[in-house]
Amino acid sequence: MIRRNQGYLNKLQILMDAIIIVAAYLSAWLIKFKSVLGNEAEGRLSIRTYLYGLVILVPLYLILYAVFHLYTPKRVQARRNELFAIIEANTIGVILFILVLYIVKQIDFSRSMMLIFYGLNIVYEYSARFCLRRLLRKMRKKGFNQKHIVLVGYSRAAEGYIDRIKSFPQWGYRIVGILDDNVEVGTSYRNEKVIGRVSDIKDILNENDIDEMTITLGLGEYDKLEEIVSICEKSGVHTKFIPDYNNIIPTIPYIEDVEGLPVINIRHVPLSDGFNKFAKRILDIVLGFIALIIALPVMFIVMILIKVTSKGPVIYKQKRVGLHNKEFEMYKFRSMRVENDGSDTKKWTTNDDPRVTGIGKIIRKTSIDELPQLINVLKGDMSLIGPRPERRYFVEQFKEEIPRYMIKHQVRPGMTGWAQVNGYRGDTDIRKRIEFDLYYIENWSFLFDLKIMVLTVFKGFINKNAY
Repeated sequence: MIRRNQGYLNKLQILMDAIIIVAAYLSAWLIKFKSVLGNEAEGRLSIRTYLYGLVILVPLYLILYAVFHLYTPKRVQARRNELFAIIEANTIGVILFILVLYIVKQIDFSRSMMLIFYGLNIVYEYSARFCLRRLLRKMRKKGFNQKHIVLVGYSRAAEGYIDRIKSFPQWGYRIVGILDDNVEVGTSYRNEKVIGRVSDIKDILNENDIDEMTITLGLGEYDKLEEIVSICEKSGVHTKFIPDYNNIIPTIPYIEDVEGLPVINIRHVPLSDGFNKFAKRILDIVLGFIALIIALPVMFIVMILIKVTSKGPVIYKQKRVGLHNKEFEMYKFRSMRVENDGSDTKKWTTNDDPRVTGIGKIIRKTSIDELPQLINVLKGDMSLIGPRPERRYFVEQFKEEIPRYMIKHQVRPGMTGWAQVNGYRGDTDIRKRIEFDLYYIENWSFLFDLKIMVLTVFKGFINKNAY
């Protein structure tokens, strides 16, 4: 039943998307070529010529939406991921369309109208999908469009899956029961009972209308996996496998093909890809240079204020641990009194720290003291976006106390990062900071970097924990 419903929903979405593309395109034409009073703006092409563009745009965009997985089930898809996919598909779509215009030498076709269409189509598309998502979730909460599933294996993976299903009733999952060989029939977890043994799979499938079998075997039972998958696939029921190794591999692994042999990589680091690494470095150089030029007047004033209000160098250099666990000298405007005993390498800056100067309080609170790190970015020691680097003393301490701490050194450290824009800077929970850093490392994309840059502008420079 669910499979049929999903097929109908996909067809509805394709039709909806086609209508939205046409609506956004016509809206862009009206905005570009019609004034508020209804007087036609000057244009060299007729409306009929612009309508011909839809013959290319509509199928092109529908194909791109399929490529970016926008027709997959929305039960557990995050809204943020869907928005990013819409933006990526539209960005590629408008670039390809404009490229076609150049190829056919259609120089009179309005590029600015296409940019208006680009913005409108993203807004229209996401708004429509948001409304559809809300409608489907309300229906599922009321018991409609439920997906009936059976869990095979009682394990930590099973408990984790049940916890999430219970936390998100809008997903519309209904657990028929659990099959397991190691606990008594009738055993329950959060009111979901063990209803039989693994050998009962065929009977369960014959007696119930099951939409999905979810394999949640414990690590010690993987010898049963091949037989279970074979039975499920013979029945035609969709099968999922949730591995019980989160305590061993606490991350999102990915699979690569080595001449037909699937190899599981324990950690997915997009920036280990040569192209991604190169592109991010080019972006750092370009944007870093522009930011440095813009910041020069402010930096010049700060240098004078520091020099006339306290003794010592204007620029403070401190060794930090960066990419591949290598040390580099990080630059900051000096905001503290000079201490020659080296004790500053083992001290964590706290609120109302007596070492901070009057000017230092201001530039630290506004993050102006970090501006010299633009030089670190241009040198290649740092990136604009990435995990913040720490001193060697704290690195040695944290790597023993916090699992996976050293993973952050697989990428260049940054002037700002996902942890910082979420409030984790200064004297805050280091464990939570690492969680955000690891999420960034494993989910990096250009759009993610752009999002962090925007958030830094609006709430990253001034922060209650910056002192």
